[in-house]
Amino acid sequence: MRQSEIIAEVSNDKKTLFAIVEQDERVVYLYIYAREDLRERFPRMRGCWVRNLSPAPQQDDSEALAHGLPPMLAAQYCRSLEAEAPLDPAGIQILWNESDDGAALWYHGLLLAVIPGWSLYIDHSVSYSAGCIQQNPLTFPLGSASTNTQYALADKTRQFWRDWAHEEHNPWPKIQRNFVACYEQRFGPAVKYYAIDQGTWPPMAISQHEDEENYYFFTMGMSIRPMPQIELIFNDEAEHYRRIELAFAVGKEYVDEANAVQMASAISSYAQLPWESLTWLGEGHTLVSQAAPLGYEGHIISSALGASVGKFALPGCYGDPVTLLWASPLFASELEFAQSRPNGGQELVAMMTEAGVEAVFAPRAPLV
Repeated sequence: MRQSEIIAEVSNDKKTLFAIVEQDERVVYLYIYAREDLRERFPRMRGCWVRNLSPAPQQDDSEALAHGLPPMLAAQYCRSLEAEAPLDPAGIQILWNESDDGAALWYHGLLLAVIPGWSLYIDHSVSYSAGCIQQNPLTFPLGSASTNTQYALADKTRQFWRDWAHEEHNPWPKIQRNFVACYEQRFGPAVKYYAIDQGTWPPMAISQHEDEENYYFFTMGMSIRPMPQIELIFNDEAEHYRRIELAFAVGKEYVDEANAVQMASAISSYAQLPWESLTWLGEGHTLVSQAAPLGYEGHIISSALGASVGKFALPGCYGDPVTLLWASPLFASELEFAQSRPNGGQELVAMMTEAGVEAVFAPRAPLV
């Protein structure tokens, strides 16, 4: 029997995950596996049967499983009962989804298989294959864009990457203008602009504003990508949580501009966190940062704390609303409190609101 061969391999944007297409003389599979340092969190490789390269067996391929080989799909589940042609590496395109945790296999422009990002976070593999016509232990039918959301999402993702690949369709200038205009309408003209993407995709920046009393800093570009895990956690409500931007503000009576910029660098480091760690950020989440003000250990992020500066809506991104989360410095005891109990962060936000802590940072005493 011919040794199994990897005929395509593509990492995601942050190189946290790798997708491979593997085939031998019997069968083709798409797999996703985690980088070595993430294997403790994501120990299981996710697999999707793509096609049989030998005639489909009449029964489940238990013999292959017994020998540690990828099983063929039984005939009752297959679109084609005959042996299909091996894949030509030159025709393969693997596209990662926008949240950087799921992948689709395209072959000469046809969609063959999808492993959705949310399947990474559950205890069993879920995948969709164009060659499958009936649900089975190996995969689900992929169907069409009109019958399967996963197909429609994969098609949408392909258009997303096409837009970013062509300079004339580059969405960034419009996104950038919309966010700067929004921030300027509420906080006055931008006085400085900092690129925080290190020249990589997606473009991200911080816009600095000020009034007579405060310095304000706002990210833009985070919301280009939906965050990982959101689809699984919030299901039908996911669109309200998957795209965010971050903000930080500090009073001028406490710091000069250089110190304010240093403090604001914390939101720059947080801006990449969801995709670097395959996680998400939301109301009441806490984060540790060396850029926190002296005596503080990190931040809590919250839209509720922004009530003191007035509610204002950010521009939508790719049809979704975007949530602005304000970063407020925390003492070590407050971090420990928030992280020691379920919903501790939201409890802490409520305590901070009751104590009069606002979005604009000012020195204060610990609440815990």
